[in-house]
Amino acid sequence: MKSHLQSYPCPLQINSFWNLGFFLGITIIIQIITGIFLGLHYTSDLNSAYSSLFFFIREIYYGWCLRYLHSSGASFVFLFLFLHLGRAISYGSYFYNPNTWFSGILLFFFLMATAFIGYVLPFGQMSFWGATVITNLLSPFPSLIEWVCGGHYVYNPSLKRFFLFHFQFPFLVCGFRILHLFYLHFLSSNNPLRNSTNNKIPFFPFIFQKDFFGFILILCLYLLQTHFGIFSFSHPDNALEVCGLLTPLHIVPEWYFLCQYAMLKAVPNKNGNGLTIGKCWENSCSTPLIQKKMKVANSCTQRPLTNRK
Repeated sequence: MKSHLQSYPCPLQINSFWNLGFFLGITIIIQIITGIFLGLHYTSDLNSAYSSLFFFIREIYYGWCLRYLHSSGASFVFLFLFLHLGRAISYGSYFYNPNTWFSGILLFFFLMATAFIGYVLPFGQMSFWGATVITNLLSPFPSLIEWVCGGHYVYNPSLKRFFLFHFQFPFLVCGFRILHLFYLHFLSSNNPLRNSTNNKIPFFPFIFQKDFFGFILILCLYLLQTHFGIFSFSHPDNALEVCGLLTPLHIVPEWYFLCQYAMLKAVPNKNGNGLTIGKCWENSCSTPLIQKKMKVANSCTQRPLTNRK
């Protein structure tokens, strides 16, 4: 434990972008803690899911705070995730340590799945119709919609299964986080200048101070968003109770699903949609192998887009 926390050697040249992984881990932990308290009062039933959520907000002491910490926290998770992923791409970390990259992509996939399933659970208008659109992508595969949803469409069995998966996936994410940290500490972190360097500093107190300062900033962001609502993340239609006979004017996902939403809009075919999204994940996983085969320079100082001279 001491070798991985207190005396773990970190490159001297790393900047604040290397603290994004810690910020992401903190937001995931906050999501798990608030999600457990929400799960104690949530009812995964078609007729009472919506009302149980608003009962938790209005009647449970500080239930509104836990609910909005959880719903807004999903946006903070993906904010730090995209920044962390962008740093890895920009500085060529996937080339330096491919195993860490692969485990990170798996984390990304399970976080996306967990977020989508959790978005369905309040069972508002946008949740129901968003789930209907996404589950219809499985129609090219025989009987897969029936296996996932428990029927031909999103209904009571679907809600129970989604709640079960949403509760279990975060603990699976924690397992992949441990694997991600194992591969990271096995080879040490990348740095902005070069891959291998002997200029190392201990994690404590130098890196720990930056992480602790970032932790305070994260708490301030959470409190500002929860108590003052400085950002409008959720769509207003999702505050309406679901009605299967009334389709929203525009089925708009959360902002962190806009990339996949753009793929679905660009390809007007169910089979093409599935192939496009599958190809996107395949490219993400095969990036280190392609770069290694092409023998692309793995130092960020040799990359024109990230040259800071």
